[in-house]
Amino acid sequence: MSASSRFDNPYCAIDHAILNQGGLNMQAVFSVTGLPAGLQQKLAEADPAASPHRQLLLIGNGGEAFWQRSREFVARTEHPLDEFALDTVQRFLAEVAPGVRYRVLYPGPSLIPLQTLGALAGWHHPSPMMVGINDYWGMWYAYRVALVADTDFTPSARVDSVSPCLTCADKPCLAACPAGALGLQDGLRLERCLDHRVVPASNCAGTCLARVACPVGSQHRYPDGQIDYHYRYSLAHVVKWRETGACPR
Repeated sequence: MSASSRFDNPYCAIDHAILNQGGLNMQAVFSVTGLPAGLQQKLAEADPAASPHRQLLLIGNGGEAFWQRSREFVARTEHPLDEFALDTVQRFLAEVAPGVRYRVLYPGPSLIPLQTLGALAGWHHPSPMMVGINDYWGMWYAYRVALVADTDFTPSARVDSVSPCLTCADKPCLAACPAGALGLQDGLRLERCLDHRVVPASNCAGTCLARVACPVGSQHRYPDGQIDYHYRYSLAHVVKWRETGACPR
């Protein structure tokens, strides 16, 4: 049993060493035919080849372990985190289900409803920042791989939890946002957020000060290098979109 086992991480449904040691310590297993009809339809529209498979596996990372394990990929590929996640999951499947038929839905070109799947798994609640918040990991988690496969894992139960935002009296995220882009009534004022991020020498170019100010799961906060990596990457998307109307991959 690894240190990231289901006994201290309720979002670790499969609990296999290859996944956990690779930092892919969030896992949910769904029966494809057991998914809500609307979600089955969305998956079929996104990828018609998904429906004949037996199960859907949703795999993510919580905390910094995934970033630390993926360092060797950063210098040698254009999309290192995607490729490290896929490599880890493929090694896991080769170990536990050699020869099994599977199809990767995400990462990939299809628009897979990750947030809907995450909500079905009980992975997140809404937050003022439009980033889902998890009672265990806070906002320091991400979806990494979604695939359908002819596996026979035990389907995982939805993790029941209460939104941490409901019991947060101080709301430090609201005060920490230098753009004043967060409000209790109207949520995230996206344009105000983006306007502040693109100004020269913005203090939000490589981070989100409101996200960092949230105390939930602060012990799992990404290291500064990882935060900077993600936010510089997203900033490039924002700048490209504003200049041309098209986001880079």
